[in-house]
Amino acid sequence: MAPHRKSRPPSPMGIRTPALATAALTSVALLSQTANASPSEEPRPSLEEVEKKVGDLYRQAETASEKYNAAKEKTTKQKKRVDTLLDDVARRTEKLNDAREELGTFAAAQYRTGASAPDTASLLLADNPQDYFDQTQLMDRLTSRQKQSVDDYVTQQTATTEKRQEASESLETLTRTQSSLKTSKADVQRKLATARDLLSKLTTEEKARLAAIERQKQEEAQRKADELARQQAADAERRRQEAAQSTGTSTGTGTSGSGSVASTAKADKALAFARAQIGKPYVWGASGPGSYDCSGLTQAAWKAAGVTLPRTTWDQVKAGTTVSVNSAQPGDLVFFYDDISHVGIYIGDGMMIHAPKPGAYVREESIYYMPIHSVVRPA
Repeated sequence: MAPHRKSRPPSPMGIRTPALATAALTSVALLSQTANASPSEEPRPSLEEVEKKVGDLYRQAETASEKYNAAKEKTTKQKKRVDTLLDDVARRTEKLNDAREELGTFAAAQYRTGASAPDTASLLLADNPQDYFDQTQLMDRLTSRQKQSVDDYVTQQTATTEKRQEASESLETLTRTQSSLKTSKADVQRKLATARDLLSKLTTEEKARLAAIERQKQEEAQRKADELARQQAADAERRRQEAAQSTGTSTGTGTSGSGSVASTAKADKALAFARAQIGKPYVWGASGPGSYDCSGLTQAAWKAAGVTLPRTTWDQVKAGTTVSVNSAQPGDLVFFYDDISHVGIYIGDGMMIHAPKPGAYVREESIYYMPIHSVVRPA
């Protein structure tokens, strides 16, 4: 009789229904795709983000440009000083050699006659002739002519040593400034390259939308300029009437503020120069005649009127009298942003001439296109 075996129920793990098999295969496929998928790309920035980023980069580049301008101006001055000092050292060294040669002649004569030559020779070799001179009785053994030669030698060596030290320190300062100049230049180039890269990735449609945003900004700025023009005209008319009433005549012309005839004439010359530059390209670090940056244009304009302005916006803002925006007159300098990184020359009616930014040209524009920092009257 065959042994009786109890049948075991089939293990649930051994059952493979079509639905479960399909789900398993799908899971494996999804896991495989996830494992093999490349890292997700960064989300594309919105047009508004690009517009803001590019604007910020241009502003940062302009600030770096002003640092470059300051370092360049400082480098030019320091290089002239170093050249002057080195020329002075060369002249003094020549005089020192002449004094040394004369002392050497006396030393040779003393040696031939058996006099105390070692003292004179030691003086020539001494690191500090004055100390050696003070510590010896050499002068007691020298003639009046020899004494004068020793005095000349000591004086020339002391002066030459001082000038050499001064030239060395100036060279070190020049090296540091040149390094700062190089750093500022690289900073400008890096920021402008980033801005160009962002703009190059825009589609045709996005570029059109960006242009529309720019037009909207220009229109709003122009609206504010027109409002200022009306206000200034009303103020001028009010002053004219007040002047007529006080003098009993209506011949007054009225102005938008105080100013002498001489300063007005200078402002007219500065404006005439600025208008002649309209259409020339903005180039950072440029001060004419073929291209300009913002402070390069204002400096050149006032130079044409016989007024010397500093090179950078940070120095130009200190080179005159601060007035209110409502009192701005043609020729005044209008500065922008909290860091005073941009400047234009006021032409009246809320408008200015300025060198705007890379890729743009010298043009007329509302002063309200950017946040105003202050208005300064140079003359």
